[in-house]
Amino acid sequence: MTSSPPPTPGLTRFNTSPDGVALAALREVCAGPAWGEAVLARRPYATEDELLAAGDTATAELTDAELTEAMAGHPPIGRPEPGDPASAREQRGMAGACAPLRAEMTELNLAYQERFGHVFLICATGATAEEMRDALKTRLGHTPEREREIARTELGRINRIRLSRLLASRPTAEGPAPTPAPASVSTHILDTSTGRPAAGVAVTLASRADGGSDAGAWVALGGSVTDPDGRCKDLPAPAPDTTHVRLTFVTGPYLDRRKQAEAQQDDPAPRGSGTPFFPEVVITFTVTPGEHHHVPLLLSPFGYSVYRGS
Repeated sequence: MTSSPPPTPGLTRFNTSPDGVALAALREVCAGPAWGEAVLARRPYATEDELLAAGDTATAELTDAELTEAMAGHPPIGRPEPGDPASAREQRGMAGACAPLRAEMTELNLAYQERFGHVFLICATGATAEEMRDALKTRLGHTPEREREIARTELGRINRIRLSRLLASRPTAEGPAPTPAPASVSTHILDTSTGRPAAGVAVTLASRADGGSDAGAWVALGGSVTDPDGRCKDLPAPAPDTTHVRLTFVTGPYLDRRKQAEAQQDDPAPRGSGTPFFPEVVITFTVTPGEHHHVPLLLSPFGYSVYRGS
């Protein structure tokens, strides 16, 4: 007779955690309360596969209203929720997408939500930006009934990945390890030669977890574009273990546009004449988990400075 292997440490922690602690951990996996309560009710689990199967069953049993509630906990593809490292990690394929592709995804997401009444849900882990765009285009042609079933399947895939990650989390005395509060980052750009905000400047954010001589590779997390006030308020949140952040300001196109505007106004001495001296500005700084870091850029055609603001 073959005996089952003993539960892993992560599964044991989950099985023995107080109901409130375990349910809070399950809400990090799936925002739908009905899903978490169904998985919790089947404790204890003998194996990880048994837990994953229970998660699949709970997803399949969600009513239409419960499915909508669960999907509402997921941000649109290309715009992970600030302070949500899980969605930023899962949508990493969008981090390096070019500006036209990101703009196309925004338009397609809006068209999808208008047609189906809920967010476009896809298991983005390991998918490229192009693959997600192509899937979105294809799924726009589905009937609402067909699309809800696909969304249910994608939700199940996401829940499985997150459940496995939950079991791999480090233990604490209270149960599954809580997710550390991530740092957050914002910026704004002031054109000091005009005294006005610099609008329409693309800004990307990358992070790494080790700042030593053997620092790990930079991980691109995504970006934003400065608004009419020169501000980026929706930069992606770094992962909780981030120690260093790199902001890249793509300043060349902005300086080109300003040069052209000056030429049209017959400026006798255009301040931005010639090729931009700083086509981009790259700033690296340390961050502290749980703290907000506002890093403004003071820009002119031939110089710049940065500082930590508030």
